[in-house]
Amino acid sequence: MQAISSAAQAVRRLARRQASSLGAYNAGLSSEAVRNRYGVTEIARLASNENPLGASPLVQQALSDLARHSGVYPDPNSQALRAEIATLTGIPPQQVVIGNGSENILEMLCLAFINPGDRVVTLLPSFGLHEIYPRMMGAEVTLVAVNQALEFDLAAWRLALQRPAKMVVFSNPSNPVGCMLGRDDFLQLIAAVPQDCLLVIDEAYYEYCADQADYPDSLALLPLQARPWIVLRTCSKAYGLAGLRVGYGLACDAELVALLDRVRTPFNINRAAQNAALAALRDRQHVADSVAWVSEARAAMAAALRTLGLQVAPSSANFLFFDCGYPSERIAEALLAHGIIVKPWREAGYQRFIRVSIGSAVDNRRFLVSLRQVLAEAAP
Repeated sequence: MQAISSAAQAVRRLARRQASSLGAYNAGLSSEAVRNRYGVTEIARLASNENPLGASPLVQQALSDLARHSGVYPDPNSQALRAEIATLTGIPPQQVVIGNGSENILEMLCLAFINPGDRVVTLLPSFGLHEIYPRMMGAEVTLVAVNQALEFDLAAWRLALQRPAKMVVFSNPSNPVGCMLGRDDFLQLIAAVPQDCLLVIDEAYYEYCADQADYPDSLALLPLQARPWIVLRTCSKAYGLAGLRVGYGLACDAELVALLDRVRTPFNINRAAQNAALAALRDRQHVADSVAWVSEARAAMAAALRTLGLQVAPSSANFLFFDCGYPSERIAEALLAHGIIVKPWREAGYQRFIRVSIGSAVDNRRFLVSLRQVLAEAAP
């Protein structure tokens, strides 16, 4: 056994207890890591919910002369981007906060609001940082599981919300499951939330279901109640900017944004990201095309998975969550040898589930062929 150095011992002794006990976020593998480990040349990236159509062509134009300005700091307040988002959403610019991805805003929220011992309520299974960031600050996190149909369990939420909480956070549609909370259920859940509480609605996959008749218009419904709130959205998914990291929050009041400004780094959105996001937000046709592709391909992939006898969760996002019938780490590892990257779920109770992104037609087909082979080889 390798001896622990004196420096490592000191690090362990000095570290905050909350940081030392945190689980690591599963960010997945890069294409390069898979190529190097397995010697495969073709990679299907189906783990990170990236847009198979990529970014709008307008983004390339926006970045074309970036090198000339790379020695100058970006706008620390992302004013042009905030104004564009205000035009898009109807939320005033002073109520818009920009993050290095929407998870950066989650981090800001926890830095600004969470004290040791505060209670945070979120979904199970969850986007990992909905749990990790509150625990980083010493919060008690209550996880509310989906029901057997892999949908929101309103009765369980009502029970969990009978106790005081500092923050309630959930994604709609949910990540990693993909289920959507309809308008009436959304209102019921919000009504059950303690009055003295911050509501955080993560709408990272908003564009994929915004046109569904029952999807709740959170920006219209949340102002009807008294609790403070913020809605999180991102340019990483439907806008195809995952590599540039731009997310934004739409807050109930400018006071909330001003508070977050005190805990964020001053230049948290670089010049390239600001320029690219401006261009991407203006190309509504590219977003519509991306959403249309996902909607059609998602239905076809779900049907194909069900023909394999697998349970597939209902999804309104750009991914599917399914029970592969075996430990998911084992199946995901076998798929890597085929050049297929998916995300095995690790939370207790869901370790047979895999989340797979909706990719290109070629990548989706390769995934289904490889999965069928891997499952056949796994059978006793």
